[in-house]
Amino acid sequence: MHQRPLVRTLLLAAAACAGLSSPAAQAAKSSPSMPAIRSSAFYVLDETNSAVVLSRHSNVARPIASITKLMTALVVLEAGQSLDDKIKVRREDKWFPSEAESRLPAGTVLTRGDLMHLALMSSENRAAYALCANYEGGLPACVQAMNSKAAALGMKSAHFVEPTGLSSRNVASSEDLAKLVMAASENPTIQQYSTDDSHIVPIGREKYEFRNTNSLVRNPDWDIVVQKTGYISEAGRCLVMKTVFDGRSIVIVLLDSVGKLTRVADAKRIRKWMEAQVAKTST
Repeated sequence: MHQRPLVRTLLLAAAACAGLSSPAAQAAKSSPSMPAIRSSAFYVLDETNSAVVLSRHSNVARPIASITKLMTALVVLEAGQSLDDKIKVRREDKWFPSEAESRLPAGTVLTRGDLMHLALMSSENRAAYALCANYEGGLPACVQAMNSKAAALGMKSAHFVEPTGLSSRNVASSEDLAKLVMAASENPTIQQYSTDDSHIVPIGREKYEFRNTNSLVRNPDWDIVVQKTGYISEAGRCLVMKTVFDGRSIVIVLLDSVGKLTRVADAKRIRKWMEAQVAKTST
């Protein structure tokens, strides 16, 4: 079967990034048009064609930080618990040493939907922990469900020990995270909550606005279906998302980026490079 020119071009680029040694791969690798991706590990999938476009160290399990929260939200939603239920954030609902890592004080009462909104959109740690702590069977059952879901999705490298991502023992490869992104993108609630620009919730007598941690959701040039950012020192800056451009669904996984702006810059470089490949094949 003959590959279409665009798919063949992208696959050659994928081979180059993977470090393969074929003459075609070496030629593509030396091409100045290759995107200069600074993330240590990445995986880019054209879901429309099931073609791996770019990859580096994509089968190596590494800490995934708050990308974890996509799995937390997915298992909570699949459990069928009402998003309207009120949940109280308890003092013990944390997996981190500092109160500064959450804007939700102990005693805050929010709906399950609000907690999920904050966990996905602004990566609120206490919100994610409260969701899992109020899962039927509590935290152990929730974490077990997360690992069972990972196995069901074929995420062979994935392992979870808690729901926030603040533990470096939550790990997965970038290739396996693409499977999680595609599964999460099928859930309308995760789509909406993860891509909203902001969300306001009542805390005590005041209203507080939380913002999305991914600046690309505010960029009208991007059509993002689902996204999640993450950061702990062991994982570096991380970004996963499913986006649509040129009529194609593209899954982008970027792990261990250096600097606050690098992961977003890498996503932009990937898009620019892919659009350049489209332009080349159309001339």
